[in-house]
Amino acid sequence: MTNGSFQSEGKKRTMSSIERLRRISAQELLALGLENIAYVRQVEVDGGTAVAIFAADGKQIALAPNLNSAVATAWENGLAPVTVH
Repeated sequence: MTNGSFQSEGKKRTMSSIERLRRISAQELLALGLENIAYVRQVEVDGGTAVAIFAADGKQIALAPNLNSAVATAWENGLAPVTVH
């Protein structure tokens, strides 16, 4: 195998991996450890704003008065917070 074909084969393997990631299901993502991630985003509550904390499956699991509190709450509960715009 020449060096050029090795690189070409490596690119094929990489493209194959990228394509696989693009087609990953929600269940497969959960299996990769996303149960440890919390999504936080601003929401409207009773005419004001708060920051909701969501599990990887989209279920709201908590509500905080501001982003700093939401992030702290996520970390305190073993979740890695990620902001969603």
